[in-house]
Amino acid sequence: MTTLWQASQQLQAGNASPETFTASALHAMQDSAKEGERVFTTWYAAQATQQAIAADERWKNQQPLSAIDGLPVSIKDLFDVQGEPTTAGSRLLLDATPAAANASVVDRLHQAGAAIVGKTNMTEFAFSGLGINPHYGTPANPWQRAEKRIPGGSSSGAAVAMADGMCLGAIGTDTGGSVRIPAALCGLTGFKPTANRVNQAGTLPLSASLDSIGVIAHDVRSCWLLDSVIAEQPLELQPVELSHARFAIPQTRVLDGLDEDVAQAWKNAIEALEQAGATLVALPLEELDELNSMNARGGITAYEAWQWHQQSALAQPDAYDPQVLVRVQRGSLLTEHDAIELHQQRKAWQQRINSALADFDALLMPTVPRIAPTIASLEDAQQYMEVNALMLRNTSVINMLDGCALSLPCHQTGCAPVGLSLASVHGDDARLISWSLAVETALDWRS
Repeated sequence: MTTLWQASQQLQAGNASPETFTASALHAMQDSAKEGERVFTTWYAAQATQQAIAADERWKNQQPLSAIDGLPVSIKDLFDVQGEPTTAGSRLLLDATPAAANASVVDRLHQAGAAIVGKTNMTEFAFSGLGINPHYGTPANPWQRAEKRIPGGSSSGAAVAMADGMCLGAIGTDTGGSVRIPAALCGLTGFKPTANRVNQAGTLPLSASLDSIGVIAHDVRSCWLLDSVIAEQPLELQPVELSHARFAIPQTRVLDGLDEDVAQAWKNAIEALEQAGATLVALPLEELDELNSMNARGGITAYEAWQWHQQSALAQPDAYDPQVLVRVQRGSLLTEHDAIELHQQRKAWQQRINSALADFDALLMPTVPRIAPTIASLEDAQQYMEVNALMLRNTSVINMLDGCALSLPCHQTGCAPVGLSLASVHGDDARLISWSLAVETALDWRS
């Protein structure tokens, strides 16, 4: 396995060609033993090949457009691409007016010379943490693939594309965990930045107040590299030592109901960090329980989703995934006054959480409390809703905080994928990435 970071280093050393990496990704997309047909809603094979060929010349002339010039990257199916309808994993928008311009993040990838291989499948309209899509099919998790487990969502295709070698980096979105959940369930690394670091123009929204654009890759440094391309301001890595780290472990909400695999991986990770000299502090953080009441009727996400979907949901309800429609419709029960009150509650809650975390370098928690269940086990509507709520429970804390978070694998090789989440407050992205690199090194026991 070659990571995005390693591929970039090889190109800079003159030891590889971007054509080789992109050709390999395109071959994986067409491999019938893999999930290409369910991973992508649109393929850009010809364009990606041309970009890689052009990038090869630039590298030979020592004039690359960026450190990822010519390398294969995927984009989630809710970013505008000029001349195409933006379908967001839905059949409802197949005949929508084509985008007049590229999304900002797509333009930044083009400016960097990235070989965009295709648009990846997703939960319809990004409204679930499971990754199930009845319209385009659900790509199967790489773990025990024959059992057809969920990939996690909503950036489902992004994670499976990475796991199956169909790209070296994937761009997704994260409203309540939609980058970190699939990264955790598929054994990858996912980074959700502070929302305002990446321009969201041309991105189909779920909840504008909570949406952010993030990345999935094989490791922390690759996430940092890809984020540096799409963000308005690249992050500067800082020298840190775990022996100086002070991490908080919330005792409310995030450790409840861990399944056996997650509990064991979490225990091993915590022990590895303690052995590396990190100070780990059990923090009550009882404020996290307040999220239950704030989200009891669907919360900010449901209200803002309903504002966008109201006309279509009323006129063509049968066109929606029923499980998505139920969540969208919850927003119809909330008034503008309710929304104002929710935003006020959120702001006050953020201030209290920020104050509680002021003396810590990061927050630690399991990314999700259980490993990926099978797709078939979630055909029951009630089971779907219960597992979806569980998958989103921990990750959504950071979206409500408007903070930043990174999930990295913490399971042993051969075991079910489990994610360890590091998180911090608004704007603390550079320190968070730096600490994540140190934690990744400490977890080297996994292999």
